[in-house]
Amino acid sequence: MDHIDEQHVSEPGLLVLDITAADETTALAAMAELDRHWATSGAGAVRRVPGEPGVKARLYADLRRPASSPCGRIS
Repeated sequence: MDHIDEQHVSEPGLLVLDITAADETTALAAMAELDRHWATSGAGAVRRVPGEPGVKARLYADLRRPASSPCGRIS
């Protein structure tokens, strides 16, 4: 996964979540569920890494802020 930018973890309550799942559908479902509870960056790109099992994705979340809309997106 890419380098984590310091701004994404600059304060307590901010998270960078690297997700590994068996398939794209599962990864997207996990990101959607997290998006229902907190302000998040929403579903990111899901990719396969050659030689590694499953798919990977990254999600940014702010646990200090509940989702304020059906998609709870942060930038």
